[in-house]
Amino acid sequence: EVQLVESGGGLVQPGGSLRLSCAASGFTFSTYAMSWVRQAPGKGLEWVSAISGGGGGSISYIDSVKGRFTISRDNAKNTLYLQMNSLKPEDTAVYYCTKVSSNSWSAGMDSWGKGTLVTVSS
Repeated sequence: EVQLVESGGGLVQPGGSLRLSCAASGFTFSTYAMSWVRQAPGKGLEWVSAISGGGGGSISYIDSVKGRFTISRDNAKNTLYLQMNSLKPEDTAVYYCTKVSSNSWSAGMDSWGKGTLVTVSS
């Protein structure tokens, strides 16, 4: 059974930083692309970033987080990360870790974690 467990969310002031983690189990983590998706209060889902699997190293970001967020993965630890710097109030959302159905991040997402809440506020 695929399990994705996010951690690292919390309350941070504008301009601050947080690092989200996603512990994965139940599948061969290194093989699959992974992504982060967020949902702001009262809004729809928004794809944030993705990283390919299989050693490809391809990464993509939504324009609004480029230069501020960094996605990475540690295949030895079966863990996905999202380093978030220079946080803005509009980054406030529940952040979900998702497994992609292939090694390419452009494929569809087939498993989701329960999410971790990030609140950016003074």
